[in-house]
Amino acid sequence: MTLFAVIAAAPIVAQTAPPPQSVPTAPQQNSAGDSTTLTPEQLDRQWEGARDAAPAGAAGAAGAEPAQPAAADQGAGYADLADLVLAAPVIADATIRSTARIKGAEAADVAPGLVRFYVEADVTALIRGSGGVAPRLGYLLDVAPDSNGRLPKLKKARVLLFARTAGTSTAEIQLVARDAQRDWTPALDAQVRRIAREVLAADAPPVITGIGNAFHVPGALPGEGETQIFLTTSDQRPVSLSILRRPGEQPRWAVALSEIVDEAAAPPPRGSLLWYRLACALPAAMPDRSVASMAATDAVIAREDYQFVLRALGPCGRSPRR
Repeated sequence: MTLFAVIAAAPIVAQTAPPPQSVPTAPQQNSAGDSTTLTPEQLDRQWEGARDAAPAGAAGAAGAEPAQPAAADQGAGYADLADLVLAAPVIADATIRSTARIKGAEAADVAPGLVRFYVEADVTALIRGSGGVAPRLGYLLDVAPDSNGRLPKLKKARVLLFARTAGTSTAEIQLVARDAQRDWTPALDAQVRRIAREVLAADAPPVITGIGNAFHVPGALPGEGETQIFLTTSDQRPVSLSILRRPGEQPRWAVALSEIVDEAAAPPPRGSLLWYRLACALPAAMPDRSVASMAATDAVIAREDYQFVLRALGPCGRSPRR
């Protein structure tokens, strides 16, 4: 098993200095001599004809990270992928063309047990990147040897890259996290594209920043009532949780993305951007200030209803960041 990791702390190409001399310079032309930056539309038009063009076995050539199962990318958690998609202005499907091991001063900050490479990869399709990218990308990658001390065979591996451009060049990128290079699989590609569409949609749910006020209204019958919990968001858009209790029935809850609570509203499906926004951002308990204006009995019920929502959402499932 091998570990893919990227140096996310320092750009590949500093804005005020050229690449170190020991690092190969990223080529400015593709194999056909075309140095034109490709737009997302141009690359996506190539997608259907190129998606199966990678060499056989390339998808798994470099293995998986030791902390994850061998098929980790095929069943990758939504939260981990959403973190990468949200952090990456550039998401590219690419095939590794060449690698050059970096030693000496340029590798002085490499973590113990890792080996640094400069990688060049040819872009097959651009999943995200409004400014376009060069047909060939260069970036730094730190790799862990397997249990036998062997380094992975990176050349010809097909990967998904989650990155940002480094400096002003569209040919040099910086991966956004230590796990921001993933072995390409059809399932992973489809999931990443779906998340990217959700993130870029005009009606994408806002970032949840906390809990505002809440209230509970008891019903006419014992055990009947409704709790409404208002959430705070990064752009001040309204988001609220509604929990309805009826005698002899399981509580029902829904989320509203407007000031009007739609009676037909429902909980978000697991593995959706709205679910991610809630499950990965809501605190473990409702703050005292949110129920400060309620009667004590109503506050108890409101807290119970909030816990019901958390249980229904389930855990965020985010992996420890490396």
